[in-house]
Amino acid sequence: MNTDFYLVRHAKKEKGIEDVAISAEGMLQAQRTARHFRNRQINKIVSSPLKRAKQTAQLLAEATKTTISEDIRLRERANWGDLPGQTFEEFVEMWERCTRDRDLSPPAGDSARKAGERLSACLFELSVEHPQDSIIIVTHGGLITDFLVNVMTEDELRKWHPNFIVEQSNLVAECSITRVNCKEGIFKLVDLANVAHLL
Repeated sequence: MNTDFYLVRHAKKEKGIEDVAISAEGMLQAQRTARHFRNRQINKIVSSPLKRAKQTAQLLAEATKTTISEDIRLRERANWGDLPGQTFEEFVEMWERCTRDRDLSPPAGDSARKAGERLSACLFELSVEHPQDSIIIVTHGGLITDFLVNVMTEDELRKWHPNFIVEQSNLVAECSITRVNCKEGIFKLVDLANVAHLL
């Protein structure tokens, strides 16, 4: 059982509240990412149910001739618009508070620890069902770092970025690719938030 996962953050989204689409710039990012994967053997694509992720996944699926399935566990920890009347500034402050205190649950959404556990469970199940496969996961930046902080030691994460824990909210850019290998239930970080394909 040795599954490769490419964790792709969705493309840049439109400015707005709730479930917004990707922007014109995001469309270009997603097209470049699709070209990157076009000649690679991809067995499956799984996407967050949010529009920005599904639109990104669609372009990757067309390039790799792969079907997409959705998994609600791939949604973000919390989204602006989940809490009625919340300003963007209030959302960011709540997000950062929950990042610092990983067991703090926001009024709408999951704690950082619980969100990371969702992604772990999803990847583990896929690794059991698809041993030896290569799978693209289209999800969200916060969820990727929530997962990594759960499954990697701080020393391991510092090898990738000296201030990983403090700066995690800024480390996973839109359409970056984080590669993770799962072998017999153990996750190994192979590459973090690579954007070389976008340059």
